Order: sequence, then structure tokens, then C-alpha cells
Amino acid sequence: MKNCLAMFLILASMNSSAALNKWVDANGKVHYSDTAPTDATVQKIRTSSAPDTGTQASGVPAQKTLAEREAEWKKSQKAKEETSAKEAKEQEAIQIKQKNCDSARSNLAGYENSPRMVTFNANGEKTILDESARQQKIDEARKAVSSFCN
Repeated sequence: MKNCLAMFLILASMNSSAALNKWVDANGKVHYSDTAPTDATVQKIRTSSAPDTGTQASGVPAQKTLAEREAEWKKSQKAKEETSAKEAKEQEAIQIKQKNCDSARSNLAGYENSPRMVTFNANGEKTILDESARQQKIDEARKAVSSFCN
């Protein structure tokens, strides 16, 4: 009984090395068989486990070697690193712009809410801003807000 089972398995495995064909009939239905029809588009499917060095009969490229896969992986890792570095720079620029916006809004609020403004000149002496100088500072602060916050 064991001999019959072994013989059956050996005979069944011999047939597995035959080529497998994939073909599409006139209705667009896909068929798989070991014999190809005469009037259909045929794509051969590789059934052996040995790697093919070129392209298959269907035009599909064979599996890549370890060196090719490693080179692709390194290339994709480099692209990911470049993308993350670019995103980090963009995030940093956004944070700087937000800080500048907050500072400009704070300055504008200070100029608008304080009727008397005091500044210091180059010698360190206090001077009180008159209304026209205060209005000029408010205008400058509004320009800063519009440039940093939009």
C-alpha cells in the first residue's frame, strides 16, 4: 500500500513540471491550462522554482537578485530620509513664522492699547513718543502682522 502511494506521488509530481498557459477567450474570460488554444492571447506562466535570469515569455521581469533588491532598498531609504529632512525644514519654517506672527501681534496690541509709549535712544535716555510717532509704530506693527501672519 505504501509503495502504491509513493508511486502515485512520484507520477503526480512529474506532471507538475509542465508549462502552464494563461489565455483569454473571446468573451474576456481567463483560462489556465497546460495546452494553449490556437486563437487566443497566451501568456506562459513559469512553474519551476528556479530563478529566471531574463524576462519571462509574458514580458514580466523575473525576480530581482539580492544585490538589486538591496540597492532598491537603499535608494528608497535615502528618498525617505530626504523627504523627512525636507518636511522637518518646512515644519521649522512654519514654527518660525508662527513665532514671528505671535510677536508681531503682541507688539501691535501693545502699541494700540498703550496711550503713552516710552522708547530709549542710542545713549540710553528715555523719550516719550508723541501721537504721530506712536501711529507710525502701529503702522509698522500692522505691516509686520500682515507679512508674518498671512
